[in-house]
This record gives sequence, C-alpha cells and structure tokens, in this order.
Amino acid sequence: MLCCFSAQAQTLTPTERNIVAAVRQRMPTAEKLLEQLVNINSGTLNVKGVREVGNVLQKEFEAIGFKSDWVAMPASMQRAGHLVAHRQGKKGKKLILIGHLDTVFELDLPFPKYTRLNDSTATGQGVLDIKGGDVVILTALQALQANGLLKDASITAYFTGDEERQGAGAESRADFIARARKADVALGFENASNLHTVATARRGSSTWRLTTSGSTGHSSGIFKPGVGYGAIFEAARILNSFRETLSQEQYLTFNPGLLVGGAEATYDETKARGEVVGKTNIIAPTATVAGDLRFLTEEQKEAARARMRTIATQSLPGTRAEITFSDGYPGMGSTPGNQKLAALADQTSRALGYGPVAAGDPGSRGAGDISYVAQYLDCLDGLGVSGKGAHAAGETINLKEFPMLVERAALMIYRLTR
Repeated sequence: MLCCFSAQAQTLTPTERNIVAAVRQRMPTAEKLLEQLVNINSGTLNVKGVREVGNVLQKEFEAIGFKSDWVAMPASMQRAGHLVAHRQGKKGKKLILIGHLDTVFELDLPFPKYTRLNDSTATGQGVLDIKGGDVVILTALQALQANGLLKDASITAYFTGDEERQGAGAESRADFIARARKADVALGFENASNLHTVATARRGSSTWRLTTSGSTGHSSGIFKPGVGYGAIFEAARILNSFRETLSQEQYLTFNPGLLVGGAEATYDETKARGEVVGKTNIIAPTATVAGDLRFLTEEQKEAARARMRTIATQSLPGTRAEITFSDGYPGMGSTPGNQKLAALADQTSRALGYGPVAAGDPGSRGAGDISYVAQYLDCLDGLGVSGKGAHAAGETINLKEFPMLVERAALMIYRLTR
C-alpha cells in the first residue's frame, strides 16, 4: 500500500523545478495535440475514429521510450479495443495511469471542431471528457522523460476504447484488470471538478428492468374484483415505493429513464427504444420500465436491490411484477490508501503554490474505469483537466488550469516512482 508522505514537504526540489519548467515548455505543443485529438470524432461506436485517436497517442508514447500494445476486442463486440503503453523499471511504485480514447459524441451528433473561445477557454467534442486528460498523462510523462526520470520507472498508461459505452462480455475489461493487479497505484485522469478537488471514491452504476402485467378489459371495470388495477398502476406503485423508501439514502440514486405501457408495448434494449399502442378506455395489460442504479459500495448496491425486489413482490390486486438487474461499473469506496494519494495531491499542489486539494463528493461523479480495479490497489481519480459541460454539446476546458494540472500530475508521478 501507499507509504505516508510528510505534510511538511511543501517545497520543490531542484529536480522538481526542472520538471515544472519542462511542462511549461511543452504546453503549446500539448494544446496542438489536444486540438488534433478533439478534431477526430471518436464516439464509442465509431471504431475507426477511436482507433485513429489511439494511433496518434501510440506514436507519441513510443517516441518517449514506451512499448505499446493494442488489445483487440472480438468483432462481435463492435468496439475498437484498448491502447496500452508501458515501460518496466526497478524503483518506486508501479503505476497504472488510466484514460480512454472514446467520447459520448457519436457520428450522428453535431461535430464542432476545437475552438478557442478566449484566452482561458476552449471547446470541442471530448475536450474535457477525456481527451484533455489523455494529454495530461502524455505531457507529464514527456516532461519526466526530458529530465531523464523515466528510465527506472514502472508505468503503464492504459486507454480503453469503450469507457463511455462498454462492450458486452468479460473480455472488455479482462486485460485491463489483469495489468492493474500488477501495479501498486492507479491514477485516473477523468476530468477534474476543479483545480482543488480529486476523487478518492466514485459511485458504480448498474441497470434494472421492471416488467408489470395485469388483466386487460374496458376501463370502466378497473379496480373491480376479477379485473384489478392494470399494469401501469402497478408500475406506478412500484416506482413511487422506490422513491419513498430509498430516495434519501446517501450516494444511492435510481432513475427510471424509460417507461412504456399500454394495450401493446415493446422495448428494444439494444436501441433504448420503446413502442406502444393503447387507448384511454383499455386497461393496460403490460408495462416496462428501464432504469439505472448508482451506488458507492457493493454492499449498498445489494441492499438496494433486495429492497427493490421486495417492493416489486407486493403487487396490487390482479397484477404481477418482475424486476431484474444487470451489473455495470462497480463502486469505488474511499480507502486509507486512496486518502493518502489525495494527501499527496494536496502536498504537491501546495508545493507548486496552487493551494489545497481535497477529496470531492462521490455523489457528484459518474462511474469510471478505475472502479474495476479499486479493490486491488490504491486509487485516485479526477486528475484530468478542468472545465464545464462534460457529455454535452459545447463542453469546455479551462486553459488557465491546464498547465497547472499537468505540473501536478508530473510531480505526483515523479514522487511515486522515485
């Protein structure tokens, strides 16, 4: 596990000052690379675009002495695969640095190119989540290489190709988990909430599907014995009971994102699309609800699922309900090792003159790849760039904080691997 770092270490050594100087020298080139990456559409399902982003980064990593592998996925998964850049040394902690190549912006969405809005802000697809973070990883390592500080370091930079829309099957994260288990520390470069916040914990996510059924007939007979309440009232009862029973628990959220119900109702999970036919004077015999469930720990997830199952079994007269769950990203709880990494980020930031850093609220973040390995090693996330509007048209990067975050990352990597 991570060793303790002295709270008194608030100044930079001559070597660390050289690292900072190397970062600052490289920032114009770093922004040009960011522009190049942003101007490649790499929505998860755009396999060609995701691979192109990976090819650009692969060349950059090989130029500073990293070996690289491309981890291919089965053709049936329709995913580009993952880029892994790595080098082996004999000193310090073994690190895995985590980014991803894909964005949420698929080819059918508008594609604004990288644009500087002013001296401190730029916009473009994926500039915040996560291409800015990918460039933070590379630029920090370039600064260390320029000072001859990588030759004894063991570092793996892992860029998944389907973080935003993970491919089905155990293959999707098998190699990632296997490599991470050989490391001591995982640093994630998902976007930072701001310069002063990091993530020692992240919520996991999973999905659920509720199906209700009941007797159909003329609407004038609803509620009567032998007819009952119909499938839509049963779905409404269950959803409202979820809200009443579970909505106040810290870090737990559940969202019914789609509901279809009527005389005839179908739901296509692969397309996230429903079709329904019904009339106001027909009691609906079927309804389907699809939703997500977010949680901090596996214990919280399982407890919530148990309560949701119990609620679903308490059916209204004349109705039946079934709820099923599918796992997605696990949760990442805050551990003593994670908190020590946050302390390192704080000490490094203070030494740079950028002020304190603290762990942010896990409830403010979504799920991420680092959660898959959180049970095996010390983890810290939110080390990427800062900005606004992730996953939305017009997302931005804070260019004033961009070099500061690269400097902090470079010094953290140096201090962990020295």
